[in-house]
Amino acid sequence: MATATATPRRSKLTRGRLPGYAGWVSLAVALVLGAAIIAVPGFNAFGWGVLSAVIFAVVYVSWSRIVEGGRKAADKLATCLVVGSFLVALLPLVSVIWTVLVAGIPGLLTPGFLGTSMNGVTGVFDNRAVNEGTHVVGGIYHALLGTVWITLLATLISVPVGLLTAVYLVEYGDDRPLARAITFFVDVMTGIPSIVAGLFAAAFFFVIVGPGTKTGFVAAVALSVLMIPVVVRSTEEMLKIVPNELREASYALGVRKWRTILKVVVPTAISGIASGVTLSIARVIGETAPILVTAGFATAINNNPFSGWMASLPTFIYTQILNPTSPSNPGPSEQRAWAAALVLIILVMVLNLAARLIARAFAPKTGR
Repeated sequence: MATATATPRRSKLTRGRLPGYAGWVSLAVALVLGAAIIAVPGFNAFGWGVLSAVIFAVVYVSWSRIVEGGRKAADKLATCLVVGSFLVALLPLVSVIWTVLVAGIPGLLTPGFLGTSMNGVTGVFDNRAVNEGTHVVGGIYHALLGTVWITLLATLISVPVGLLTAVYLVEYGDDRPLARAITFFVDVMTGIPSIVAGLFAAAFFFVIVGPGTKTGFVAAVALSVLMIPVVVRSTEEMLKIVPNELREASYALGVRKWRTILKVVVPTAISGIASGVTLSIARVIGETAPILVTAGFATAINNNPFSGWMASLPTFIYTQILNPTSPSNPGPSEQRAWAAALVLIILVMVLNLAARLIARAFAPKTGR
């Protein structure tokens, strides 16, 4: 007796759908066609990627329109546009990191780069490094030390001022004229050019101390002008999202307002506050113009931010590119500049990691 094999019937829910491999097939077709087309004028990796992305979107969306209909095709077109926009936004970041890594690692691995300064280094050493093949002499220890000092002092100035200002605006302001005035000036300070902050600090110390005052502390004051509005805005937004129920519960227990802010409100928002402080540090750690105006540039190590000119990583990079140690052989100076840029990026990454660890350590415990 013969048995008939029944053909499985597709459900109404699965009928008219693209197969799971449709995306991969469309990608393969796009890569092949993109390579064939871009090879005609001359192969280029960037052009191949862009053309392949366009072909993939056309093939994938057209296939979806034929099989699934216009509504699903429109959804897939929107998905392609969103993913494409994300990749376009990510491309400059990846390109910058890759370029800095490739150009900066050789200089970073140079013996003594992190532990020596540029004191006494002249074009003779760079010429010798190029002509005789010896390693590049001179490092960034003085600039790294200056960056740490200037950023630390700017943070010590900005964080208390910004935090207390945000607490006043959220907890005590109540839309008073003073609160509105502070909000207005914070908004104005957010958009001022960095060179204006440097000129302000230089003019302020010109009146207080005297003309020509350039120290690390003056640079820290200039950077604090740029940091304070960022700290105020980020802290203010974090304090606003703290539920009022927490404040009311604390008041119901008889806790005073200042203690409620200190023990309940600020610890609840500490994660966002730490992120805001890190953002403000990242905002100023790479500034060049205000530091050139207020701290100058030095080639020797200066451990005193209150006296004498002080170098920093941004000014070190600027001067190495603009004024090479040996104008006839700028290669060693460019190597130092790229390595210093890599160190600067690493510092920003370390600051972000530290902010996350601090936020996790001080965040309110949710367990029993």
